[in-house]
Amino acid sequence: MAFDKEAMMEQLSGLTVLELVDLVEGLKEKWGVEAAAAMPAGMMMAGGAAGGEAAAAEEQTEFTISIKEAGSSKLQVIKEVRAITSLGLKEAKDLVESGGVVKEGIEKAEADEIKGKLEAAGATVEVK
Repeated sequence: MAFDKEAMMEQLSGLTVLELVDLVEGLKEKWGVEAAAAMPAGMMMAGGAAGGEAAAAEEQTEFTISIKEAGSSKLQVIKEVRAITSLGLKEAKDLVESGGVVKEGIEKAEADEIKGKLEAAGATVEVK
């Protein structure tokens, strides 16, 4: 099968922005790459490959969720902390009032989910 550059460009021209974003994300996932800023060819050859490998090697895989402030609706935050951690009422209240680690050593998706729940309840949250 021969590659038809013109046909490919024509097909891509007909996509919406959302479809293009979805395509780019799919290609990143399939090939395990990230988009890089445009550079002259010589610079790309000299540092592009090593930089991409180093960034992939340093990618964080475990996250820690901490409460910085309970906000105005402390009761809601306490309820969420209890649901997330299975702490008792007193322990959850102490954690919310003093701030501190809610959960650690979790994956990005779970960290984002917990952060969303706590922020929706009114807390200020930090993800490390």
